[in-house]
Amino acid sequence: MTRRLTVAAAQLGPIQKAEGRDVSVGRMVRLMERAHQRGVEVVVFPELALTTFFPRWYEEDIAAADDWYETALPSNQTAPLFEAARKYNIAFHLGYAEKTPDGRRFNTAGFFHPSGEMVLKYRKVHLPGHKDYDPVRTVQHLEKRYFEVGDLGFPVVRAPVGGAGPVNVGMLICNDRRWPEAWRVLGLQSVELVMLGYNTPSLNQDNRGFEAHHLRVLHSHLSIQAGCYQNACFGVATAKAGVEDGHELFGHSIIVNPQGEIMAQATSWDDELITADLDLGMCELGRSTIFNFAAHRRVEAYGRITGQTGAEAPQDWAPSAG
Repeated sequence: MTRRLTVAAAQLGPIQKAEGRDVSVGRMVRLMERAHQRGVEVVVFPELALTTFFPRWYEEDIAAADDWYETALPSNQTAPLFEAARKYNIAFHLGYAEKTPDGRRFNTAGFFHPSGEMVLKYRKVHLPGHKDYDPVRTVQHLEKRYFEVGDLGFPVVRAPVGGAGPVNVGMLICNDRRWPEAWRVLGLQSVELVMLGYNTPSLNQDNRGFEAHHLRVLHSHLSIQAGCYQNACFGVATAKAGVEDGHELFGHSIIVNPQGEIMAQATSWDDELITADLDLGMCELGRSTIFNFAAHRRVEAYGRITGQTGAEAPQDWAPSAG
């Protein structure tokens, strides 16, 4: 029996610092309505979809940034999105800043059943940027200041999704996509659908060398395509795009199949819905042949992957004395 699932990447244009959640939620509801018109069963919204990308703004007192965080979902402000999902019977992925009851802060993604019940939560593991104000940088990237490293690992859950029946779903957030270890942990749990949100600037703002605009997009797509191919899964990678508070985000949301092919790609810097029909049976070829982990993985040779963090210098070689 063919297992088919219609998915959408719901790219968002910029959300300005002065705009409230009523603006972002209203735009997401309209994208949800469009998704319903196209027969979509799962919508994937970006990382930190409810607000501007606030880690670019420095606050000496972290508590002064509290308004950017969600303490509960749904909330009064986000209720219209959950109501739309229920009305249209659409499951959805939402990236948001989470503040827990005990005051911990995470860059989080939730996958929600159309009923509003959270199916799966993921907290971003690979936090880029820095913790303290850097006077050398023209733009700050303070994720390490505003968020803790995620403490949930890389979970996968098998859950009923749309008409496809049970689907093995997992999530990554932004910079996680560049780390093959993250994809492989999902692959080792037989993931079939990876949902990923990101907010990525068009410029490498670390001031340590030039990276061309087109390479920024290439490197993002390359990471996602490789992750899907090497773990025999589909990926829905959804961006924020456009000029947000004067800072350009490159967008280029994509949907990728288990062969690493781009099935759909956003072409604007605005709110845009791209869709694809997934045949989940396509996951079987890779995981039963080239990436049959049980048959071919050699864990005894991979000790360095979990045994060290920074790179070490290799052993020197010299010609033997003649």
